[in-house]
Amino acid sequence: MLTDFRHNFFLILRTTYRNRKIFSKNKLSGMKTLKQIIDKKTLHFNFVAPDTKVIDAIKLMKIENISYVIVMQGQNYLGIFSEKDYTQKVILQNKNSSETLVKEIMTNDLPVVTSEDSFDKCMEIMNTFKVRYLPMFDGYIFKGVITINDLLEATLEEKKTPEKDENYLKDSSSTSNSIGHYEN
Repeated sequence: MLTDFRHNFFLILRTTYRNRKIFSKNKLSGMKTLKQIIDKKTLHFNFVAPDTKVIDAIKLMKIENISYVIVMQGQNYLGIFSEKDYTQKVILQNKNSSETLVKEIMTNDLPVVTSEDSFDKCMEIMNTFKVRYLPMFDGYIFKGVITINDLLEATLEEKKTPEKDENYLKDSSSTSNSIGHYEN
């Protein structure tokens, strides 16, 4: 069921992206690159060291109201620890959250994107690899994580442009009768 939802979500995003004339060739008009998505994100304190106990990482995720933490050693990106990792590698394997370290169960083989990659490429990578998070690098420097929610937000923001609002007003000349059917 979730796979069907994810597939449909990406189809909607891709169709919206490709069918809009206001999009440039590989970029959203409102979000030109993934760098702009990263720059727009609010600062989170969702970094943990690899030797952090899983229970402490879960507590941080709850406090920050996020579904993942970034595993860093100094300035070096090592991987991501997510709710999915916790479910599949701790709960289902009967491990103890207070004894297991994040480095033992984190995901460290995610595909990566660069700040210059297009919105469309990011969606295709997420869909192909069935992931919700993509680490973003500039050269060898870790810049942040692009999430499926970031892409959804960018799409919704794009739909809020004044040009679209004007078209919406033109289309709203039809009225709804009492049983919800529209008449012109």
